Amino acid sequence: MLSAHHPRRAAATAVLAAAALLLATGCSSDDDGPSGDKSAESGSADPGASPSGDAADAPPEKGAAEVTKTLATGLKSPWGLAPLPDGDLLVSSRDEGTITRIDGESGKKTEVGSVPGVAAAGEGGLMGLALSPTYASDHQVYAYFTTESDNRIARMLYDEKKPSGQQLGAPDTVFKDIPKGVIHNGGRIAFGPDKMLYAGTGETGETDLAQDKKSLGGKILRLTPDGDPAPGNPFADSPVYSLGHRNVQGLDWDEDKRLWASEFGQDTWDELNEIKAGDNYGWPEVEGKDDSDDAFHAPVAQWKTSEASPSGVAYAKGSVWMAGLRGERLWRIPVRGVAGEPKTEAFLTEKYGRLRTVVAAGGDKLWLVTSETDSRGTLGKEDDKILEVRVK
Repeated sequence: MLSAHHPRRAAATAVLAAAALLLATGCSSDDDGPSGDKSAESGSADPGASPSGDAADAPPEKGAAEVTKTLATGLKSPWGLAPLPDGDLLVSSRDEGTITRIDGESGKKTEVGSVPGVAAAGEGGLMGLALSPTYASDHQVYAYFTTESDNRIARMLYDEKKPSGQQLGAPDTVFKDIPKGVIHNGGRIAFGPDKMLYAGTGETGETDLAQDKKSLGGKILRLTPDGDPAPGNPFADSPVYSLGHRNVQGLDWDEDKRLWASEFGQDTWDELNEIKAGDNYGWPEVEGKDDSDDAFHAPVAQWKTSEASPSGVAYAKGSVWMAGLRGERLWRIPVRGVAGEPKTEAFLTEKYGRLRTVVAAGGDKLWLVTSETDSRGTLGKEDDKILEVRVK
Protein backbone atom coordinates (compact mmCIF):
# COMPACT_ATOMS: atom_id res chain seq x y z
CA MET A 1 0.00 0.00 0.00
CA LEU A 2 1.28 3.41 -0.96
CA SER A 3 0.29 6.40 1.14
CA ALA A 4 1.01 10.05 0.40
CA HIS A 5 2.27 12.26 3.23
CA HIS A 6 2.56 15.98 3.83
CA PRO A 7 4.37 18.01 6.53
CA ARG A 8 2.13 17.93 9.57
CA ARG A 9 1.77 20.54 12.26
CA ALA A 10 1.50 19.53 15.87
CA ALA A 11 -1.96 18.13 16.58
CA ALA A 12 -2.72 20.65 19.30
CA THR A 13 -1.84 23.53 16.99
CA ALA A 14 -4.17 22.24 14.28
CA VAL A 15 -7.08 21.83 16.67
CA LEU A 16 -6.59 25.28 18.16
CA ALA A 17 -6.34 26.84 14.72
CA ALA A 18 -9.54 25.18 13.55
CA ALA A 19 -11.38 26.17 16.71
CA ALA A 20 -10.18 29.74 16.34
CA LEU A 21 -11.39 29.78 12.75
CA LEU A 22 -14.83 28.66 13.82
CA LEU A 23 -15.03 31.38 16.44
CA ALA A 24 -13.73 34.04 14.10
CA THR A 25 -16.01 33.32 11.16
CA GLY A 26 -19.13 31.94 12.76
CA CYS A 27 -21.45 29.94 10.57
CA SER A 28 -19.71 30.98 7.35
CA SER A 29 -16.91 28.51 8.06
CA ASP A 30 -19.18 25.91 9.63
CA ASP A 31 -20.36 23.65 6.84
CA ASP A 32 -23.61 22.69 8.47
CA GLY A 33 -24.58 26.02 9.97
CA PRO A 34 -25.20 26.82 13.63
CA SER A 35 -27.26 24.51 15.78
CA GLY A 36 -30.94 25.35 15.53
CA ASP A 37 -30.20 28.88 14.28
CA LYS A 38 -32.81 29.62 11.63
CA SER A 39 -32.30 33.37 11.95
CA ALA A 40 -28.96 33.10 10.18
CA GLU A 41 -30.55 31.44 7.17
CA SER A 42 -31.84 33.66 4.38
CA GLY A 43 -33.32 30.78 2.38
CA SER A 44 -37.09 30.82 1.90
CA ALA A 45 -39.33 28.05 3.20
CA ASP A 46 -41.05 28.07 -0.21
CA PRO A 47 -40.22 24.85 -2.10
CA GLY A 48 -39.64 27.01 -5.14
CA ALA A 49 -37.02 29.20 -3.48
CA SER A 50 -34.40 30.32 -5.98
CA PRO A 51 -30.65 30.25 -5.45
CA SER A 52 -28.84 33.49 -6.04
CA GLY A 53 -26.38 34.01 -8.85
CA ASP A 54 -26.42 32.63 -12.37
CA ALA A 55 -28.18 29.33 -11.61
CA ALA A 56 -31.74 30.69 -11.69
CA ASP A 57 -34.55 28.37 -10.60
CA ALA A 58 -37.73 27.56 -12.40
CA PRO A 59 -40.70 26.80 -10.11
CA PRO A 60 -40.43 23.17 -9.00
CA GLU A 61 -42.42 20.57 -10.89
CA LYS A 62 -45.21 19.29 -8.69
CA GLY A 63 -44.54 15.74 -7.60
CA ALA A 64 -41.04 15.61 -9.09
CA ALA A 65 -39.64 14.46 -5.73
CA GLU A 66 -42.00 12.91 -3.20
CA VAL A 67 -41.36 10.97 -0.01
CA THR A 68 -43.25 7.70 -0.39
CA LYS A 69 -42.13 5.96 2.78
CA THR A 70 -40.25 6.49 6.03
CA LEU A 71 -38.13 3.35 6.05
CA ALA A 72 -36.35 3.74 9.40
CA THR A 73 -36.39 6.08 12.39
CA GLY A 74 -34.44 6.58 15.60
CA LEU A 75 -30.99 6.63 13.99
CA LYS A 76 -28.13 8.39 15.77
CA SER A 77 -25.97 10.73 13.64
CA PRO A 78 -26.35 8.70 10.42
CA TRP A 79 -23.81 9.64 7.74
CA GLY A 80 -22.78 7.01 5.17
CA LEU A 81 -25.24 4.74 3.36
CA ALA A 82 -24.43 1.67 1.26
CA PRO A 83 -27.19 -0.36 -0.44
CA LEU A 84 -26.63 -4.12 -0.29
CA PRO A 85 -27.37 -6.43 -3.24
CA ASP A 86 -30.54 -7.81 -1.59
CA GLY A 87 -32.05 -4.33 -1.11
CA ASP A 88 -31.09 -3.83 2.52
CA LEU A 89 -28.91 -0.88 3.58
CA LEU A 90 -25.82 -0.36 5.70
CA VAL A 91 -25.72 2.98 7.54
CA SER A 92 -22.86 4.43 9.60
CA SER A 93 -23.20 6.45 12.80
CA ARG A 94 -20.68 9.27 12.74
CA ASP A 95 -20.66 9.83 16.49
CA GLU A 96 -21.11 6.26 17.74
CA GLY A 97 -18.75 4.57 15.29
CA THR A 98 -21.22 1.78 14.53
CA ILE A 99 -22.64 0.27 11.35
CA THR A 100 -26.28 -0.85 11.26
CA ARG A 101 -28.15 -2.93 8.71
CA ILE A 102 -31.59 -1.65 7.73
CA ASP A 103 -34.10 -4.06 6.22
CA GLY A 104 -35.11 -2.51 2.89
CA GLU A 105 -38.77 -3.46 3.34
CA SER A 106 -39.56 -3.36 7.05
CA GLY A 107 -36.91 -0.89 8.25
CA LYS A 108 -35.78 -3.28 11.00
CA LYS A 109 -32.44 -2.18 12.44
CA THR A 110 -29.66 -4.64 13.29
CA GLU A 111 -26.26 -3.45 14.46
CA VAL A 112 -23.58 -5.45 12.65
CA GLY A 113 -20.53 -4.06 14.40
CA SER A 114 -18.44 -1.06 15.32
CA VAL A 115 -15.24 0.34 13.84
CA PRO A 116 -12.42 0.45 16.40
CA GLY A 117 -10.27 3.56 16.53
CA VAL A 118 -12.98 6.05 15.51
CA ALA A 119 -12.44 9.41 17.25
CA ALA A 120 -15.70 11.32 16.83
CA ALA A 121 -15.39 15.06 17.46
CA GLY A 122 -16.58 18.15 15.61
CA GLU A 123 -17.24 17.15 12.01
CA GLY A 124 -15.17 13.97 12.29
CA GLY A 125 -16.09 10.38 13.08
CA LEU A 126 -17.31 7.38 11.10
CA MET A 127 -18.48 8.81 7.79
CA GLY A 128 -18.62 7.39 4.26
CA LEU A 129 -19.34 3.76 3.39
CA ALA A 130 -18.85 1.90 0.11
CA LEU A 131 -19.09 -1.73 -0.98
CA SER A 132 -16.21 -3.35 -2.82
CA PRO A 133 -16.81 -3.54 -6.60
CA THR A 134 -16.42 -7.31 -6.14
CA TYR A 135 -18.60 -7.46 -3.02
CA ALA A 136 -20.48 -10.54 -4.25
CA SER A 137 -17.31 -12.58 -3.84
CA ASP A 138 -15.22 -10.74 -1.23
CA HIS A 139 -17.90 -9.17 1.07
CA GLN A 140 -15.67 -6.18 1.81
CA VAL A 141 -17.14 -2.94 3.19
CA TYR A 142 -15.01 0.23 2.99
CA ALA A 143 -15.30 3.04 5.54
CA TYR A 144 -13.82 6.54 5.82
CA PHE A 145 -13.28 7.62 9.42
CA THR A 146 -11.41 9.94 11.77
CA THR A 147 -8.86 8.66 14.29
CA GLU A 148 -6.88 10.53 16.94
CA SER A 149 -4.21 11.30 14.34
CA ASP A 150 -5.77 11.40 10.86
CA ASN A 151 -8.62 10.52 8.53
CA ARG A 152 -8.25 7.14 6.88
CA ILE A 153 -9.96 4.48 4.79
CA ALA A 154 -10.23 0.86 5.89
CA ARG A 155 -12.02 -2.21 4.62
CA MET A 156 -13.74 -4.85 6.71
CA LEU A 157 -15.08 -8.31 5.99
CA TYR A 158 -18.84 -8.39 6.51
CA ASP A 159 -19.75 -11.92 7.61
CA GLU A 160 -23.54 -12.12 7.76
CA LYS A 161 -23.43 -15.61 9.29
CA LYS A 162 -21.98 -14.37 12.58
CA PRO A 163 -24.22 -13.17 15.45
CA SER A 164 -25.61 -9.65 15.27
CA GLY A 165 -23.17 -7.02 16.45
CA GLN A 166 -20.15 -9.18 15.61
CA GLN A 167 -20.39 -9.44 11.85
CA LEU A 168 -17.72 -6.89 10.90
CA GLY A 169 -14.13 -8.10 10.82
CA ALA A 170 -11.13 -6.11 12.00
CA PRO A 171 -10.44 -3.05 9.82
CA ASP A 172 -7.65 -3.37 7.28
CA THR A 173 -6.33 0.16 6.68
CA VAL A 174 -5.79 0.73 2.96
CA PHE A 175 -5.07 4.47 3.07
CA LYS A 176 -4.17 6.91 5.85
CA ASP A 177 -2.64 10.30 6.69
CA ILE A 178 -5.53 12.35 5.31
CA PRO A 179 -5.47 15.56 7.39
CA LYS A 180 -8.02 15.77 10.20
CA GLY A 181 -9.48 18.75 12.01
CA VAL A 182 -12.41 19.95 14.07
CA ILE A 183 -14.00 20.98 10.75
CA HIS A 184 -13.77 20.05 7.06
CA ASN A 185 -12.87 16.36 7.18
CA GLY A 186 -14.57 15.45 3.90
CA GLY A 187 -15.66 11.84 4.26
CA ARG A 188 -17.50 10.62 1.16
CA ILE A 189 -16.14 7.54 -0.62
CA ALA A 190 -17.46 5.77 -3.71
CA PHE A 191 -16.29 3.28 -6.31
CA GLY A 192 -16.49 4.67 -9.82
CA PRO A 193 -17.38 3.00 -13.13
CA ASP A 194 -13.65 2.25 -13.46
CA LYS A 195 -13.78 0.22 -10.22
CA MET A 196 -11.39 2.68 -8.58
CA LEU A 197 -12.04 4.14 -5.11
CA TYR A 198 -12.69 7.91 -4.97
CA ALA A 199 -12.59 9.91 -1.73
CA GLY A 200 -13.59 13.51 -1.01
CA THR A 201 -11.40 15.22 1.58
CA GLY A 202 -11.47 18.59 3.37
CA GLU A 203 -8.79 21.17 4.12
CA THR A 204 -9.52 21.06 7.89
CA GLY A 205 -9.79 24.86 8.01
CA GLU A 206 -6.17 25.27 6.85
CA THR A 207 -7.01 26.74 3.47
CA ASP A 208 -3.49 26.51 2.02
CA LEU A 209 -3.75 22.70 1.94
CA ALA A 210 -6.31 22.84 -0.87
CA GLN A 211 -3.76 24.24 -3.34
CA ASP A 212 -0.84 22.10 -2.13
CA LYS A 213 -0.50 19.13 -4.49
CA LYS A 214 1.59 17.31 -1.88
CA SER A 215 -1.21 17.48 0.69
CA LEU A 216 -4.18 15.12 0.78
CA GLY A 217 -6.43 17.85 2.22
CA GLY A 218 -8.98 19.67 0.03
CA LYS A 219 -8.81 17.06 -2.72
CA ILE A 220 -10.62 14.31 -4.51
CA LEU A 221 -8.45 11.20 -4.35
CA ARG A 222 -8.49 8.24 -6.74
CA LEU A 223 -7.16 4.93 -5.42
CA THR A 224 -7.07 1.26 -6.30
CA PRO A 225 -9.13 -0.98 -4.01
CA ASP A 226 -5.86 -1.75 -2.19
CA GLY A 227 -5.16 1.95 -1.55
CA ASP A 228 -2.45 2.64 -4.13
CA PRO A 229 -2.55 5.70 -6.42
CA ALA A 230 -4.77 4.58 -9.29
CA PRO A 231 -3.27 4.03 -12.75
CA GLY A 232 -3.79 7.04 -15.01
CA ASN A 233 -3.94 9.62 -12.23
CA PRO A 234 -2.98 13.12 -13.43
CA PHE A 235 0.02 13.54 -11.10
CA ALA A 236 2.77 10.92 -11.10
CA ASP A 237 2.71 8.51 -8.14
CA SER A 238 0.04 10.60 -6.43
CA PRO A 239 -3.50 9.69 -5.31
CA VAL A 240 -4.65 13.28 -6.05
CA TYR A 241 -7.28 13.40 -8.81
CA SER A 242 -8.43 17.03 -8.44
CA LEU A 243 -7.51 19.90 -6.12
CA GLY A 244 -8.67 23.29 -4.87
CA HIS A 245 -11.56 21.92 -2.82
CA ARG A 246 -12.82 23.22 0.53
CA ASN A 247 -14.78 20.19 1.75
CA VAL A 248 -16.18 17.49 -0.53
CA GLN A 249 -18.98 15.29 0.83
CA GLY A 250 -20.83 14.27 -2.34
CA LEU A 251 -19.67 12.04 -5.23
CA ASP A 252 -21.59 10.24 -7.98
CA TRP A 253 -21.44 9.46 -11.71
CA ASP A 254 -23.96 9.71 -14.53
CA GLU A 255 -24.47 7.25 -17.40
CA ASP A 256 -21.77 9.05 -19.39
CA LYS A 257 -19.29 8.34 -16.56
CA ARG A 258 -19.03 12.02 -15.63
CA LEU A 259 -18.10 12.54 -11.98
CA TRP A 260 -20.18 15.08 -10.04
CA ALA A 261 -19.15 16.49 -6.66
CA SER A 262 -20.78 18.85 -4.17
CA GLU A 263 -18.71 21.56 -2.48
CA PHE A 264 -19.29 23.49 0.73
CA GLY A 265 -18.70 27.21 0.29
CA GLN A 266 -17.68 29.60 3.06
CA ASP A 267 -19.34 33.01 2.97
CA THR A 268 -20.96 33.12 -0.43
CA TRP A 269 -21.39 30.13 -2.75
CA ASP A 270 -21.92 26.40 -2.44
CA GLU A 271 -21.15 24.49 -5.63
CA LEU A 272 -21.86 21.50 -7.83
CA ASN A 273 -18.80 20.62 -9.91
CA GLU A 274 -18.13 18.33 -12.84
CA ILE A 275 -14.79 16.80 -11.92
CA LYS A 276 -12.03 16.49 -14.50
CA ALA A 277 -8.72 14.75 -13.81
CA GLY A 278 -6.04 17.20 -12.73
CA ASP A 279 -8.28 20.27 -12.66
CA ASN A 280 -8.10 22.95 -9.97
CA TYR A 281 -11.45 24.06 -8.48
CA GLY A 282 -10.12 27.27 -7.00
CA TRP A 283 -10.43 27.20 -3.23
CA PRO A 284 -9.33 29.39 -1.45
CA GLU A 285 -8.50 31.71 -4.36
CA VAL A 286 -12.08 31.76 -5.62
CA GLU A 287 -15.47 30.75 -4.26
CA GLY A 288 -18.16 30.06 -6.85
CA LYS A 289 -17.88 31.31 -10.41
CA ASP A 290 -15.10 33.71 -11.31
CA ASP A 291 -14.78 34.53 -14.99
CA SER A 292 -11.66 36.62 -14.39
CA ASP A 293 -9.34 33.61 -14.01
CA ASP A 294 -9.52 30.62 -16.34
CA ALA A 295 -6.92 28.74 -14.29
CA PHE A 296 -9.76 27.38 -12.15
CA HIS A 297 -12.59 25.08 -13.18
CA ALA A 298 -15.90 26.90 -12.63
CA PRO A 299 -18.85 25.16 -10.97
CA VAL A 300 -21.81 23.95 -13.02
CA ALA A 301 -24.21 25.53 -10.51
CA GLN A 302 -23.98 27.54 -7.29
CA TRP A 303 -26.22 28.47 -4.36
CA LYS A 304 -26.22 30.70 -1.33
CA THR A 305 -24.75 28.82 1.61
CA SER A 306 -28.02 29.37 3.50
CA GLU A 307 -29.93 27.49 0.80
CA ALA A 308 -27.69 24.47 0.44
CA SER A 309 -24.60 23.52 2.52
CA PRO A 310 -24.55 20.37 0.40
CA SER A 311 -23.42 16.97 1.57
CA GLY A 312 -24.43 13.91 -0.48
CA VAL A 313 -25.29 13.75 -4.17
CA ALA A 314 -26.88 11.01 -6.29
CA TYR A 315 -27.62 10.72 -10.00
CA ALA A 316 -31.06 9.54 -11.14
CA LYS A 317 -33.51 10.25 -13.99
CA GLY A 318 -31.12 12.56 -15.83
CA SER A 319 -30.42 14.81 -12.83
CA VAL A 320 -28.00 15.17 -9.96
CA TRP A 321 -29.92 15.23 -6.66
CA MET A 322 -28.12 17.11 -3.89
CA ALA A 323 -28.91 16.94 -0.15
CA GLY A 324 -28.79 20.25 1.73
CA LEU A 325 -27.91 20.45 5.41
CA ARG A 326 -28.37 24.08 6.41
CA GLY A 327 -30.68 24.56 3.43
CA GLU A 328 -32.91 21.66 4.54
CA ARG A 329 -33.92 20.81 0.98
CA LEU A 330 -33.25 18.42 -1.88
CA TRP A 331 -31.93 20.11 -5.02
CA ARG A 332 -32.40 18.78 -8.54
CA ILE A 333 -29.79 19.77 -11.13
CA PRO A 334 -30.66 18.43 -14.62
CA VAL A 335 -27.45 17.48 -16.42
CA ARG A 336 -28.47 15.00 -19.12
CA GLY A 337 -28.49 16.77 -22.47
CA VAL A 338 -28.32 20.20 -20.82
CA ALA A 339 -26.21 22.81 -22.58
CA GLY A 340 -25.07 25.77 -20.52
CA GLU A 341 -26.51 26.74 -17.15
CA PRO A 342 -28.92 24.14 -15.70
CA LYS A 343 -32.16 25.31 -14.10
CA THR A 344 -32.04 23.97 -10.56
CA GLU A 345 -35.12 23.14 -8.49
CA ALA A 346 -35.67 22.72 -4.76
CA PHE A 347 -37.92 20.08 -3.15
CA LEU A 348 -38.91 19.00 0.36
CA THR A 349 -37.84 22.42 1.67
CA GLU A 350 -37.79 22.49 5.49
CA LYS A 351 -40.13 19.48 5.65
CA TYR A 352 -37.68 16.89 6.95
CA GLY A 353 -34.92 19.01 8.47
CA ARG A 354 -31.27 18.77 7.55
CA LEU A 355 -30.51 16.31 4.74
CA ARG A 356 -27.14 14.53 4.86
CA THR A 357 -26.97 11.71 2.34
CA VAL A 358 -28.82 10.76 -0.82
CA VAL A 359 -28.21 7.50 -2.68
CA ALA A 360 -29.65 6.23 -5.96
CA ALA A 361 -31.67 3.06 -5.44
CA GLY A 362 -32.41 2.20 -9.07
CA GLY A 363 -34.97 3.59 -11.47
CA ASP A 364 -36.89 6.49 -9.99
CA LYS A 365 -36.06 5.75 -6.33
CA LEU A 366 -33.66 7.48 -3.95
CA TRP A 367 -32.75 6.83 -0.33
CA LEU A 368 -32.50 10.06 1.68
CA VAL A 369 -30.90 10.37 5.15
CA THR A 370 -31.76 13.17 7.57
CA SER A 371 -29.21 14.71 9.96
CA GLU A 372 -30.90 16.17 13.04
CA THR A 373 -29.06 14.18 15.73
CA ASP A 374 -25.56 15.46 15.01
CA SER A 375 -25.76 18.37 17.53
CA ARG A 376 -26.85 20.97 14.95
CA GLY A 377 -30.39 19.87 14.18
CA THR A 378 -33.75 20.41 15.83
CA LEU A 379 -34.70 17.02 17.22
CA GLY A 380 -38.02 15.36 16.58
CA LYS A 381 -39.17 12.23 18.39
CA GLU A 382 -38.36 9.94 15.43
CA ASP A 383 -35.04 11.48 14.32
CA ASP A 384 -32.99 10.54 12.47
CA LYS A 385 -34.69 8.91 9.50
CA ILE A 386 -34.13 7.15 6.21
CA LEU A 387 -36.73 8.20 3.64
CA GLU A 388 -37.72 6.60 0.36
CA VAL A 389 -38.12 9.25 -2.34
CA ARG A 390 -39.63 8.86 -5.83
CA VAL A 391 -38.33 11.27 -8.44
CA LYS A 392 -39.13 12.28 -12.02
